[in-house]
Amino acid sequence: QVQLVESGGGLVQAGGSLRLSCAASGSIDSINVMGWYRQAPGQQRELVATITSGDSSMYADSTRGRFTISRDNVKNTVDLQMNGLKPEDTAVYYCYLNAKVFAAFYAFDYWGQGTHVTVSS
Repeated sequence: QVQLVESGGGLVQAGGSLRLSCAASGSIDSINVMGWYRQAPGQQRELVATITSGDSSMYADSTRGRFTISRDNVKNTVDLQMNGLKPEDTAVYYCYLNAKVFAAFYAFDYWGQGTHVTVSS
């Protein structure tokens, strides 16, 4: 019912930048929150940043000031601009969506397949 397609991961040196993009499609009635989470090897999935339909954003302490999240409510896309990347930012980054589809009474969480980000020292 909902598809999330991520792009923009890759390999970058410490101090470099990457931009992740995620496009949501399907039978979407309304989107509450879009965002990004990440999971490093052997670690639990953690919040990177989220943004509401009203453009209220939230960041993890580790990403605040270096990462910027933005969304396009018309295109149903969410981007993550990552600057000043550190080796500890290496992880699989997952696009996240809390949305209501037309056939549902409630909103549900949806996840993308993940895109790899590797930061070399």
